[in-house]
Amino acid sequence: MKKIILFGVILCFCISCQQQEQPVISFYYWKTIFRLSPKEKTTLTENEVKRLYIRYFDIDLSPQTEKPYPRTPIRFEDTASNFEIVPVIYIKNKVMLDKKLDVMDLAEKANSFIQQINSKNNIAVHEIQIDCDWTLESKGNYLRFIEVFRKVSNKKLSATIRLHQVKYFKKTKIPNVDRGVLMYYNMGKIAPDSLNSIYDRNIANRYLSSLQNYPLPINIALPLYSWGIHIRDGKIIGLRNKIDINNLKNNNSFVPTKKNWFTVKNSNFTAGVFYKQNDQLKIETISRNDLLEMADDIEENTTQNPKEIIFYDLDEFNLKNYEKNIFKEVTDCF
Repeated sequence: MKKIILFGVILCFCISCQQQEQPVISFYYWKTIFRLSPKEKTTLTENEVKRLYIRYFDIDLSPQTEKPYPRTPIRFEDTASNFEIVPVIYIKNKVMLDKKLDVMDLAEKANSFIQQINSKNNIAVHEIQIDCDWTLESKGNYLRFIEVFRKVSNKKLSATIRLHQVKYFKKTKIPNVDRGVLMYYNMGKIAPDSLNSIYDRNIANRYLSSLQNYPLPINIALPLYSWGIHIRDGKIIGLRNKIDINNLKNNNSFVPTKKNWFTVKNSNFTAGVFYKQNDQLKIETISRNDLLEMADDIEENTTQNPKEIIFYDLDEFNLKNYEKNIFKEVTDCF
């Protein structure tokens, strides 16, 4: 009898595991012109990608009027008809911090602008995503905006969620959306130290167990990007995107000092940026092993698999740093 009971328990466990479907692969597209390169198209095809999260525009405060306005809207040069498109609006937190913010006006204008872009490009959407790193000080305006925008748009809504908002959701509150997307990156401070601000496992581990108690269903966003932190006299003077380490190694003006660190030997202009002698560049990247480690850690701390892994972001520069099967390797971890 004990053997029968044990077999029954094992069988139920196996059936439960089989019912956990693997997440699908999607991508963020974060450029101002929608134009897919051959490499990007191939990546989408090979990974059977059906959904793209496209940044439509940012919302910032105008320096002149201090009123919200849309910045750098997307322009479509390629058709997106082969994909389900989810428009993403990135709203700067300072917009939500404005105590005089007219939430209704902002929601109506944002929705109208999305409709204009969709109409011009013959795009029909079923979901809209709001990306805003709201804080305790801005949560009132932000949560009201979500409520109003939901009614105005009459669409499914998703919202980006940060790790601290998962752990302290009783304080930060939960937006009234259909699903959250956990941004599993930008964990540390951008600093002239040895840590990686994009991904730090020690920081992530402080929050991961909270995923099991978070009431909102979530998908996961994982990073593909890299950047260089430009340091002068021990102070950060800028972030340099799309820096190829191999190009730096082949440039006599940059001397490698330790892993992913370079010192400027001779003052020079590279890619339109002035580097002064003795400046330093700290390159922060995400490796294949980092991605697999992230996936394993998340899987161990969730009660249900995410429906989707969204990689940030679809860009030929990012893709060349990974083997073509990496995206399926990550989803196989779940």
